[in-house]
Formats: sequence, C-alpha cells, structure tokens
Amino acid sequence: MPIIDMKAYARRGAEARVAELTTELNDIYKAFPDLRTGGASAPQVAGAVRRRKRRGMTGAQKAEVSKRMKKYWAGRRAKKG
Repeated sequence: MPIIDMKAYARRGAEARVAELTTELNDIYKAFPDLRTGGASAPQVAGAVRRRKRRGMTGAQKAEVSKRMKKYWAGRRAKKG
C-alpha cells in the first residue's frame, strides 16, 4: 500500500491557491490602482470606529485618581457593611 503524504498535497494545493489569489489581486489592482496605496479616494468602511488618542497622566494626576478611588471604595465597603 503506498504511503500518502497529505501534508505535501495540502502544501501544493495552498501554493496553487496563493498563485490564483495573487493573479486575482493583480487584476483588481489594475482596475483600481488607488487600492494599492490606500489613497484618499478609497471609501471608508461603514461603521468603522476611530480610536481616540489619550494623553498620558502625570504622576500627580495618577496620585489624585488613586486618592479618589481609595475614598470611593472605602465608602462602598462602609456602605456594604
């Protein structure tokens, strides 16, 4: 009974699929060259979320937050009982 190397078959299939996809991508880029560079004319994806940049806190600001939160949680523990 012959030994079948499934991994080798899978690799050959994957290589063939990559070649197909590369050809397809090249055709798409020929039709829409601005997609390659992500130019300004590319439409934004509907519902895309823009991340808000936040400034870091200074040591003094962190200490203030820490003090506030300790007071908050002490109050919660006292209320609970």
